[in-house]
Amino acid sequence: MAGVCLLALSFYVLFTNEGRALRTASSLDEGLKQVVSLHPDAMLDPQNDGRLVHLSGPLRTAQPLYDPNYGVTVQAVKLQRRVEMYQWVEYSESRDYEENGEKKTETTYTYNTEWKSEVISSRHFDQEVGHMNPSAMAVESVTVVAPDVWVGELFLSKGLVEQINVFHTLSLQGLPVPVMNTFLTVYDDYFYHTANPRRPEVGDVRIRFAYAGLSGDGVYPGPAHKVSVVAMQQSNQLKPFRTRSGDVLEILYTGDLSAEEVFAREHQLNNMKTWALRLGGWALMFLGVSLSTRIIYTLVDWVPVLRELVSAGLKIFALCVSCSLSLLTISVGWIFYRPLLGGMLGLLALLPLLLAHARAPSKKNQ
Repeated sequence: MAGVCLLALSFYVLFTNEGRALRTASSLDEGLKQVVSLHPDAMLDPQNDGRLVHLSGPLRTAQPLYDPNYGVTVQAVKLQRRVEMYQWVEYSESRDYEENGEKKTETTYTYNTEWKSEVISSRHFDQEVGHMNPSAMAVESVTVVAPDVWVGELFLSKGLVEQINVFHTLSLQGLPVPVMNTFLTVYDDYFYHTANPRRPEVGDVRIRFAYAGLSGDGVYPGPAHKVSVVAMQQSNQLKPFRTRSGDVLEILYTGDLSAEEVFAREHQLNNMKTWALRLGGWALMFLGVSLSTRIIYTLVDWVPVLRELVSAGLKIFALCVSCSLSLLTISVGWIFYRPLLGGMLGLLALLPLLLAHARAPSKKNQ
């Protein structure tokens, strides 16, 4: 049953992946033909409303982001507070052995103290006594996002702001420690809720701050980050642009890139995703064929020599069948968009069957 389900899933992944890849490529080609490049310092042109535009420039926000508990301020699009707690962690190692003709498993548990960003429940530990963790953290992790972000004269949409996700650790050198907490210590770019950060105890908490998308002109922690955006201009906002192919273009990259470079990166990303899904679909099909033919292996499991031969033969069979079926499924997906190429892939997938059928009459005559 599992083999049949994996086969069905592999057919779905391979078939839909080809349509998605071709639709995305067509949308990117369509967008590149229509895009209009804007200068970041230019005034808004009402004639560009509803058109796909390209814009490169530094990020801007109205005011700095601030964490009142730790006195951290940074002019950025996002400010992230990452909290970790010193906890017990359980590790298990299993060993199989035979005793009196029976197969048994021996499991050994070891415990270590580590900094973890999630609460580890010690209730399910094999040895909970002496290895108990707190049930919650005293401080929570949180990410603050600037309400308004713009480049040049255009405000970024929510989808574009979500793509600003490359975080950098905020250096705490020279920052004052809040005086309201006497057990707060700054060490190695962390706020430690302990008097001795080099010798933490279970339950101690440390906090590290990170930012994404600097948007100020100040010296600390650096100049504003430049981004390149491709989206639809609507009044003074950048919003998603829907192509005739059915895809939505709402692209943001860090750095000063031309429109051609942005679309080239998107094509490269589409190709990587396409081949990753093709490989994943083939792997699912290989597992599905292997599990479906597993019953043949169980029939000869009691004969050692025959078992090894059948196992090797089934693996070769699963490899050949999965490759042919994967190519055939991909060719069917291409037929709807490029019939000639799809037909050639289909013939390539059926080539082993055609060769076997051609050799059959010659053997019969012999």
